[in-house]
Amino acid sequence: MITQTMSLLLRSSILLLATAFLLCRCGYAAEITIFDHQGEAVAYVDTDEEATVFMWSGLPVAYISGTNIYGFNGKHLGWINQGILYDHEGYGVGFFKNATTTLTQLESLKGLKQLKPLRALKELEPLQPLFYSYWTNTPLGIFLINDNH
Repeated sequence: MITQTMSLLLRSSILLLATAFLLCRCGYAAEITIFDHQGEAVAYVDTDEEATVFMWSGLPVAYISGTNIYGFNGKHLGWINQGILYDHEGYGVGFFKNATTTLTQLESLKGLKQLKPLRALKELEPLQPLFYSYWTNTPLGIFLINDNH
């Protein structure tokens, strides 16, 4: 079970990173939308900005390193597995388009990007929990900003 999970995690990570790499190599910056559990666009990953996660308002709040999500303060926030963002308890917090069957709402205009803060040293990644097929009660925006500013 754990071996299958690790294999799926590795494959999904490689696919996401390969897609981002190819988009960047072709000269196209990709902004990948992150939706909350209700299908609302809340944040996005800018692959041209070192996998920085911006809130829809333009506020930089986190970044992706492999399958991990870190705040700029170095705090480990969670993981990405098969296009779903998970918290430390293993509950879904958000997702990339087509990772779930949830219908996504139309995306509004994004705010202007604000300057990124410097990245602090990353804390050690905690042990991954079992990932559940349930959503957390914590809103995606709170998850991304929590203890980050």
